[in-house]
Amino acid sequence: MDILDREDLPFPESLPSFQRLFPDDAACAAYLEKSRWLDDFACPHCGVVGDPFRFKNRPGVLRCRSCRKNTGLTVGTVMERSHTPLSVWFWAAYLVSSQTPGLSAVQFQRQLGLSRYETAFSILHKLRSAMVRPDQDRIGGLVDQHVEVDETWVGGQTRGEGRGVHHKVLVAAAVEVRRREPGTAQDKRRDGRYAGRVRLSIAADRSAGSLGGFVKSTVIPGTLVITDDWSGYNGLRTDGYNHHPIAQCGDPEISEEFMPIVHLVFSNLKTWLNGIHHGVSPKHLQAYLNEFTFRFNRRFYPFNAFRSLLGMAGSTTAPTAAGLYSGEWQHPTCCGYGR
Repeated sequence: MDILDREDLPFPESLPSFQRLFPDDAACAAYLEKSRWLDDFACPHCGVVGDPFRFKNRPGVLRCRSCRKNTGLTVGTVMERSHTPLSVWFWAAYLVSSQTPGLSAVQFQRQLGLSRYETAFSILHKLRSAMVRPDQDRIGGLVDQHVEVDETWVGGQTRGEGRGVHHKVLVAAAVEVRRREPGTAQDKRRDGRYAGRVRLSIAADRSAGSLGGFVKSTVIPGTLVITDDWSGYNGLRTDGYNHHPIAQCGDPEISEEFMPIVHLVFSNLKTWLNGIHHGVSPKHLQAYLNEFTFRFNRRFYPFNAFRSLLGMAGSTTAPTAAGLYSGEWQHPTCCGYGR
């Protein structure tokens, strides 16, 4: 059962609510146990189902009454082998999922009173590794909706290396375009169009293989797809999409008329990267794209996103600190694109 369907797992709707639900590590452990086992605890060693022994001074450990073997609540989660208290992990999940602009590692370190920046950096990246569902579905597929697809360069300018030389990263985006009901608030903005779900991923280049592969991995065939007239999208109709390329001719009014939503997403993304994180390194950019996507797709119910994040974090392999700093860790991508 999806954790979002679990009525027995409340989610905090405010800061006082969070403090009441999770006053200490024991409360966090009880919530984590309930989220991992639907009914009673099932021992992974002997398979016996029943109420386990619990330890007041070790809330993250359960002991089977039958085989007497211990089971760690965090084993198999992003919190595995962490010496950080459960309450800090829950605070991190709450802050990163509920705050609209998110927070940087420096802000997180300051607010939680952590002594080392590296601890805050690792915790946030481990949570970001759980922000992409392994069974993530593709967007689009509805008759009354279409999908806008475009790509942009992300990153700062490079100085002193000659004209046209830069170290920016190419990012591709696909976003559902929905329409508001007539007579509702803001129904006249952009002809009532607004963004549904979004998918973001680093693209190797602007070739048909990269851009076409991104669309095939993120958008359901048969969907009306609107792009610019770049040659990298030429094969979409052959791949089964109702492809409508738009010749923009450098005219911003054409972009605003036919592809306003994906450009708005790019604008919000760049503002967030520069404003909150003051830029990110290329090797970790995909992780930040995943965080932006996770929060953007849940912007209408941000506090429920806390429960969703904990649910996905309970079955996700997290990166190690060494893997993060060396660049060996491959951040997950939307619908497996680029793997």
